[in-house]
Amino acid sequence: MPTYNEADSLPGVAEALLALPLPGLRLLVVDDSSPDGTGAIAEDLARRAEETYGHRRVDVLHRAGKDGLGRAYAAGMARAVADGAHHVLQMDADGSHPAAKVPELLGVALATGAGVVVGSRYVQGGTLSDAWGVHRRLLSRWANAYAGTVLGTRVRDITGGFNLWRADAVRAVDLTTVDSAGYSFQVETKYRALRHGFDLLEVPIHFEDRALGESKMNLMVQLESVAVPWRLRLRHERETWVARAAGAARGHRGPLG
Repeated sequence: MPTYNEADSLPGVAEALLALPLPGLRLLVVDDSSPDGTGAIAEDLARRAEETYGHRRVDVLHRAGKDGLGRAYAAGMARAVADGAHHVLQMDADGSHPAAKVPELLGVALATGAGVVVGSRYVQGGTLSDAWGVHRRLLSRWANAYAGTVLGTRVRDITGGFNLWRADAVRAVDLTTVDSAGYSFQVETKYRALRHGFDLLEVPIHFEDRALGESKMNLMVQLESVAVPWRLRLRHERETWVARAAGAARGHRGPLG
């Protein structure tokens, strides 16, 4: 759970998560030195959770400064896998992602063996907050259609940030080489998982608008989101061409090779 100035919303979201009937669930907060003291609040949550449950259920990864949502996710997911997590959930701290859906996402992952289960706004049954205006709805729909078309995927909510990953899928996408710093991290990692042959399933959710705090979306993040799908597609086409050229060269070698 990456945080930057989420002091007001983090405690409630953390409480909802820890109350789920999932005794093996642990929360890792990745805080980018929030000026509003979110990091200190997260440490207090960790201390109180340990007192309540008798063992460590909340940890905090403090980063030196604001370095992009994607890099915060990469750091947190890598840490979770290194600490032995079998599944890793990406979830925002602003209350927009429904904590009550986490057991269902995990159940689908365990029942199907899917590498990634997406809490999806755009499959049948998925809904958006009434607080979202027409412009925001159209922009979100366009972003998903745009990325899906450029990359040739059928994922309806490829930009969504409420995702449950199997640990081996996290390792396969190689987070150390992911280029995206912002929200396009969601697109790049899902696309990499698909390229590695992992199944990706979507589960409908209700996406609530944040009640507290401010959105981190800005112009640079939006521009990156436009550029990343094309960068991924061109890289894939280049790798395919190189592989075919190498195969053709091997096929034309003489009997002495």
